[in-house]
Amino acid sequence: MPNPFYISFPGLGIAPFEVNKVAFNLFGRDVAWYGVIICFGLILAFLYGIRTTKREGVSMDDFLNLLLLIIPFGIIGARLYHVLMELDHYIGRPFLEWIAIWNGGGAIYGSIIAGILVIIFYTKIKKLNLFAVLDAFSPCLIIGQMIGRWGNFVNGEAYGSLTDLPWRMGLGITENVTEFYHPTFFYESLWNFTLLVIIHFFLYRAKKYDGEIFLFYLAFYGLGRMIVEFFRIDSSPVVLGMRIAGLVGLVCFLLFGSLFVLGFLRAKKAKPAEMKEEENESENEA
Repeated sequence: MPNPFYISFPGLGIAPFEVNKVAFNLFGRDVAWYGVIICFGLILAFLYGIRTTKREGVSMDDFLNLLLLIIPFGIIGARLYHVLMELDHYIGRPFLEWIAIWNGGGAIYGSIIAGILVIIFYTKIKKLNLFAVLDAFSPCLIIGQMIGRWGNFVNGEAYGSLTDLPWRMGLGITENVTEFYHPTFFYESLWNFTLLVIIHFFLYRAKKYDGEIFLFYLAFYGLGRMIVEFFRIDSSPVVLGMRIAGLVGLVCFLLFGSLFVLGFLRAKKAKPAEMKEEENESENEA
């Protein structure tokens, strides 16, 4: 979408308003709203992560060390995943275009994979509980994704197919907005917010095993992403009749959802055994 452009939500009574991708100018350089929003998401994720890492027994030093590793490797992973998915477009082009993430082009699945690999290597070296650390960082990632999708809003991107639903979003280069789309950026942001609420108020209050939060996140983010992809119309490779991001989401839901349920059943089965063992110990002491 060119800059500036206009957005409206006529079904909600919101008339067309101008959106400028540039937030402000600093030392002669434009600073985009997208970057500002991403930074805001990182700050909120950091503040929430202080709580979750403490709960999981992860030291502040390890938390900060992991953040300093995950952020750059997450950016690299997002770009690498995007380039691999659009390889036909980049073959034969200058190397600078391959790495030019400042021009757009990144995929959250690449960031997730890179982040998980960083945590695996770090916890192995530091001899930390891998799944406890993954549980601590999963809600942080959800927050980053939830806020980050609003960067797509100010860029006029990641929207869906045409619709006449009450919450339809109008996009145009003038105030005379005539085409209305599914606000899929909002669908995904709302879905992530819902997952965060479930994790914060329900799962963490009755966590039964390490890895529970992590598996829940991967499974149900995957489910939400798969559903959202049915509405998206931006270019994306199609495999087995599905957009690649939707297919990956489906695989994540089936695989990690099964592991989530299996872990729950195993934890439930192990609890009576632990109680019985404690009773036996009490009887022996008596």
